[in-house]
Amino acid sequence: MTQRTVLRLGDPRLRQVSRPVERFGTPELHALITDLRDTMAACAGAGLAAPQIAVPLRVVIFGITVNPRYPEAPPIPETVLINPEITPIDRDRDSGWEGCLSVPGLRGQVSRWRRILYRGFDAEGHPIERSVDGFHARVVQHECDHLDGVLFPDRLVDTRSLGFTEELEASGLLPVAGPLAPAKPGHTLDRMRQQLERHSALEDLGPLFGPKAQGQAPGRDPS
Repeated sequence: MTQRTVLRLGDPRLRQVSRPVERFGTPELHALITDLRDTMAACAGAGLAAPQIAVPLRVVIFGITVNPRYPEAPPIPETVLINPEITPIDRDRDSGWEGCLSVPGLRGQVSRWRRILYRGFDAEGHPIERSVDGFHARVVQHECDHLDGVLFPDRLVDTRSLGFTEELEASGLLPVAGPLAPAKPGHTLDRMRQQLERHSALEDLGPLFGPKAQGQAPGRDPS
């Protein structure tokens, strides 16, 4: 078993755009996939992208059977996806909680396409094509973002939803058993605002919680 170090937010290597894989079935590619699989398993991740272990290639792995970090998540077949392409099937989006092995201890609300078609190749160059929805679609979009130097905090519905997992769970804002479960847009932020108002903190925090003061609607999807 080879567990590699997972890069954390702030490391500039996570912001690089990864290169396509040009040769399939090589010992180097199989070794990379083994390292990704072992590291994902050791960290109880739902997925992992090659850039997260400092390899700037367009390779991701994802899959869930039983996972202590996502006890209510539906199963996803383990998949190695190389040179992936994602196409939304329609315009429907869901807002849901996400975390990341490269952003340890934090969660936030992210808007994703609800249904997608993804294409790519396996380790031997055989084509893969699937239409998926829900949690499966969210995981694939999250992992493929890494290939373009994008992490989930870049896609937050609202920066006010970002917080430490334990604090969000303790306050009831984050479901303990479903960190990536779909949520109604604005619901989390409304509860957060209510708690702050009960503690008379909103005025003191001022611009940080600006949407209410400026008359903007919370929870808008990113463009």
